[in-house]
Amino acid sequence: MKRHLPFVLGCAALALGSGARAQQAPAVDLAAAQARADATLAKMSADDKVILTHGIMPLPFLPGAKIPAGAIFGAGYVAGIPRLGVPALTETDASLGVAWVGGLRKDGATALPSGLAQAASWNPDLLYRGGAMIGAEARAKGFNVLLAGGVNLMRDPRNGRTFEYLAEDPLLSGDLVGAAIAGIQSNHIISTIKHFALNGQETGRKYVDVKIAEGAARESDLLAFQIGIEKGQPGAVMCAYNRIGGAQACASDWALNKVLKGSWGYKGFVMSDWGAVPGVEAALGGLDQQSGAELDKALYFADVLKAKAGADKAYAARLDDMNRRVLTAIYATGIDKHPAQPGGAIDFAAHAQVAEDVARQGIVLLKNNGALPLAKTAASIAVIGGYADSGVLAGSGSSLVMGEGGPAATRSLGGDGPFAALMQQSYHRSSPLKAIQALAPKATITFRDGRYIADAVAKARQAQVAIVFATEWRTEGADQPDLSLPDGQDALIAAVAAANPNTIVVLETGGPVMMPWLDKVAGVVEAWYPGARGGEAIASVLFGDTNPGGRLPVTFPASLDQLPRPKLDGADWVEPNFGGDPAPGKDQLHADYDIEGSDVGYRWFARKGYKPLFPFGFGLSYTSFAARDLKVSGMSASFTLANTGQRAGDDVGQVYLVRRNGQPLQRLVGFKRMSLAAGASQSATVTFDPRLLADWKDGRWTMPAGDYGFALGRSAADLGQVVTVKLPARSWKD
Repeated sequence: MKRHLPFVLGCAALALGSGARAQQAPAVDLAAAQARADATLAKMSADDKVILTHGIMPLPFLPGAKIPAGAIFGAGYVAGIPRLGVPALTETDASLGVAWVGGLRKDGATALPSGLAQAASWNPDLLYRGGAMIGAEARAKGFNVLLAGGVNLMRDPRNGRTFEYLAEDPLLSGDLVGAAIAGIQSNHIISTIKHFALNGQETGRKYVDVKIAEGAARESDLLAFQIGIEKGQPGAVMCAYNRIGGAQACASDWALNKVLKGSWGYKGFVMSDWGAVPGVEAALGGLDQQSGAELDKALYFADVLKAKAGADKAYAARLDDMNRRVLTAIYATGIDKHPAQPGGAIDFAAHAQVAEDVARQGIVLLKNNGALPLAKTAASIAVIGGYADSGVLAGSGSSLVMGEGGPAATRSLGGDGPFAALMQQSYHRSSPLKAIQALAPKATITFRDGRYIADAVAKARQAQVAIVFATEWRTEGADQPDLSLPDGQDALIAAVAAANPNTIVVLETGGPVMMPWLDKVAGVVEAWYPGARGGEAIASVLFGDTNPGGRLPVTFPASLDQLPRPKLDGADWVEPNFGGDPAPGKDQLHADYDIEGSDVGYRWFARKGYKPLFPFGFGLSYTSFAARDLKVSGMSASFTLANTGQRAGDDVGQVYLVRRNGQPLQRLVGFKRMSLAAGASQSATVTFDPRLLADWKDGRWTMPAGDYGFALGRSAADLGQVVTVKLPARSWKD
């Protein structure tokens, strides 16, 4: 699918010859939007200038809530300026679809699979389709801003929001999020990219202070954002809750002014996360808009900001720039000329098919001792656990999406206050049990919920095949205490596997988990949170209608001891409420990211020589593939993938930089997913982003001259022969 980038708000084109990755729309698009913004700004009064700089959260359950006319129940509302033709901004969460907000709108939306499931497809075109779909639904519901584009790298697999994000690698994350954003904004609405930056945990998320050297940040988390902005051109950037080097991310002069707006030349606007603004001084730190101001200690970006601008030239200039940036995003995306109106038509059947396609491509086969695919002629199947009779698990928090009618099942985990509903497990109305019954109509299929192990074991022993659905729920606002399966599911799986050697485990997880029973089961399928049609997608893979082609976008560690921080920072003193407030007497929480630096995920494992449970890029198939003929010339590489088996299937070619001037290192520098018929082969060429071959030093990217070794891999831990080429020295600024 061809992706159209309708405007340019992001980084300047890289003057790096054939190595540049930045895709740019004609500069005239941005120039026209900026010219319109300047013309509107010239007509704005002092009162007008503090309208676009703050918004509310239009939810009736918030204390003292006053919902303006034109606002829609959702994440945010920023008033417009009708006399100047400036529309209001109507905002909804999130990257997985139009958020449910407890069903307040009495409607439903199509839920994409989790971010990890999308990333496991390694398919930017698929993410474009998904983004276009959820953007269309947002528009049809009257929203013109979608708070999507989550791209924080997985520095800790226990992070409660891991399921929302994409990967641990900057290239994979950046390419995929850019495609999703471009799809969203093809609907003439604004997408964000978030959470900027280094938002690696939910524990004490408003208090944790990240320590990291600039070079390490530029080569990892910031590079993911940079690539995503170049490719997707989001109208807005949402800053994060955490601190960076002592400053709140939403008031960080270094992150917002020096890097984002200065080094990268970003022309859109920066909105805060909800409740993340420390004070009016955040405006000078680079923040353009205070979102959900009710959640902050005060409304800083209205009368307080107006007074500052009236008395201080620095604030006055900054206020003009804030408005210019918001207006530029409005005009560049065309939300004024193409207004979103509630009540638009939605083809839910077509959208459900998009969600199912994403789920099918993102499911990863982790183990198969020959039990899969299942025969549709199987005589008996025992289905156990995971609410599989009702639906598939969804992650919770602001990103929760539900279809019409709400969840198929819920499970409250306690909590109080206005956000207690976020502490509730919810299941999409897509039953794996029913989907399995539909594909094996002659089989005797029994279901047990798994609460009683003896009962589950009895049914497993009577069946030809046992399928255990194991769930691991995650939510915004809380991290996982470890990587085990909760509620005794590890013991359940081990007992069922002991009773039936043909036991298949289907994992519905928000991130990596441990598998102490791995050697005892016949097969393991990672389905993630598979979205609105997850049950159908899972059954399709189990029975071979879909040949699994997903590849892991994150490393599954073998133990917590393999992590840079085996003990989660703050886990011993942060209160376990939504967002993780500090315990009495505690106010300092530090996360030292200099431990791994830019060696996030598989790079850390390679550096330390650790063997993970499953490596980044790993995935099995029902057919076999050969990866061969890697050739490197300058800043590009070509290779061939061949399907050497008996079934059609998808494979992902992965090119890694593995050596530079004799020194080992590992960086994904190119990838391509291909669909191949049995016996077919296909070649591909990938172009290297020179930043992936370089280091950030002294304010510049630097590539030393010398020998660069590349390898074609089936995963980060399964690499082919090294091909070495000589490359010249390069040095450049962003």
